[in-house]
Amino acid sequence: MTSRTTFFYLAAAAAAGLALGIATRPASAADAVRFDHVVRNDFFSGFSGNSEALDRAMAVCEKVLAADPNHAEALVWHGAGLYFRAGQHFMKGEPDKGMPLAGRGLAEMDKAVALAPDNIGVRIPRGSAVGAAARTMPDNPYRKELYGRVLDDHLHVYDMQKDRLDQLGVHPRGELLFAIADAYSRTGQPAKAEDFFTKLAAVNPGTLYARRAAKWLETRQPLPLNESQCIGCHTAK
Repeated sequence: MTSRTTFFYLAAAAAAGLALGIATRPASAADAVRFDHVVRNDFFSGFSGNSEALDRAMAVCEKVLAADPNHAEALVWHGAGLYFRAGQHFMKGEPDKGMPLAGRGLAEMDKAVALAPDNIGVRIPRGSAVGAAARTMPDNPYRKELYGRVLDDHLHVYDMQKDRLDQLGVHPRGELLFAIADAYSRTGQPAKAEDFFTKLAAVNPGTLYARRAAKWLETRQPLPLNESQCIGCHTAK
């Protein structure tokens, strides 16, 4: 197992949490306390190395799933946590422990999307997690499979929100459009990438998103990995 392959498990799980800022959706009485608001701080801390915080977050998910095995948001977060733990085993040279966890994590995220295909709080975590994984991999069939999920998730969310993009904040709008453009760029679809990088620049003028778009439009090459990470709300302007 190469260090490059090892890394994508870690990166994928971290992105599942960090990119949840995209998961903007209308509030409702039934959604008064969003599940991601309950667990995300502990997941963020856990993905940064705080094992106790990760254990707490996973325990919350497991308690919810014990009562409702089809709770889609608990599934997608729990799947991301398993993906992260798989990466930890790979880093320790324990692929026999990492592979089953990685498979379970991806299966849980896939099940979550199947259960709630129109839930942005499910689509974006999976798309972000597998996107981070795919970006660090050499071209191979598994990478293509992951990018299929990336585009499926982000394009579905785009179709749900395209008529109100101007109502979204810079961060959720920018992350959504960038994820699609970047995925198209990295899968050899430059015409589609150009379309979304052009949209990205147009709706986020004067931001780091616009500067990234301008760089791609000039070079027409995938951006370096350090320029493909989630942009925090405080750095987007």
